[in-house]
Amino acid sequence: MRGPILVTAGGTGGHMFPALALARELRGRGEPVAMVTDRRGARFMPEDLEAHLVRAGSPTGSLPRRLAGICALVAGIFDAWRVARRLKPRAAASFGGYASVPAAIAARLAGRPLLLHEQNAVFGRANRLLARFAEVIALSFEATSAVPERGRARLVVTGNPVRPGFEADPAGYRAPGPNEPIRILVIGGSQGARIFSDVVPAAVALLPAELSRRLRIEQQCRPEDLARVADAYKAHGIAAEVAGFFTDMPAHLARAHLVISRAGASSLTEIMAMGRPSILVPYAAAADDHQRANAEALARAGGAVRMLQASFTPVALAAELTALAAAPERLEAMATAALATFRRDAAGRLADAVLALVPATGESP
Repeated sequence: MRGPILVTAGGTGGHMFPALALARELRGRGEPVAMVTDRRGARFMPEDLEAHLVRAGSPTGSLPRRLAGICALVAGIFDAWRVARRLKPRAAASFGGYASVPAAIAARLAGRPLLLHEQNAVFGRANRLLARFAEVIALSFEATSAVPERGRARLVVTGNPVRPGFEADPAGYRAPGPNEPIRILVIGGSQGARIFSDVVPAAVALLPAELSRRLRIEQQCRPEDLARVADAYKAHGIAAEVAGFFTDMPAHLARAHLVISRAGASSLTEIMAMGRPSILVPYAAAADDHQRANAEALARAGGAVRMLQASFTPVALAAELTALAAAPERLEAMATAALATFRRDAAGRLADAVLALVPATGESP
């Protein structure tokens, strides 16, 4: 009997979404799959795919927190070892986040080959811990920094898989004409970033009336910010939809002429997949400043404007919005560059890479 491919990821959407994309691709090829994550990751699991939960923690922060995190990781390795011993996986694919460490180590202790996938333009800390054990390291960005030199892994650039539904309009992107509505989508990751609630309405209030009346804003906010953001737009006569969460993100992206967003890997990949121009404001406290590296990668390709959080003020944003609205050809060039940067079929390339590690017999050793 064939053992499954073990797919493991940390408990955030940035790690779980590409892991689930690989799981779907493998299952579509008739391959059995076992998902391993922690309790946080379980909330992203679809009903038709079982999650094997392990304990995990982060070995960072204060000394007590580091010790607690290390103890949780050790306990998680025992959890994952029991899963691996029972399921006998043929190979493992790990997508980063500290919750991926136990299953990846358990797979290697069981003698199974390991593939690592890095979603960001900076190699993550959990993946750095695991790099020495990997046969293959798959990157989303060709110029990913901090990839460990040690180890025997082969580097491949696969891109970052996206969830179903994020596909560019075959008709392409068309910037709004001089008197047409301008649709702006404002998103801040799994929860709306508070800085967008503070800055975007204030920036819109500074725009000339002939521009502000054309705006159609769709903004994701934290629940505690919903009322004040909606009131701010209403006070200036701006048509706006404000929500704590958008359930149909592909539809919102598809109708957007411009996206204002953080620069997490999942959000960035979805923006590129849909071919949308964007203003990216990296989260300044992200580990290893990886959001800044992500934003710079797309900005260098011509697909985005990068604004650092320290300089993301109402005046600066109003100036950028005014400049972009006056240059539809620039918006269209950014959209073209964003789509060109997206690597299609990343899940397929990842599936090819991990299946290439499986012994030719296809049986678990």
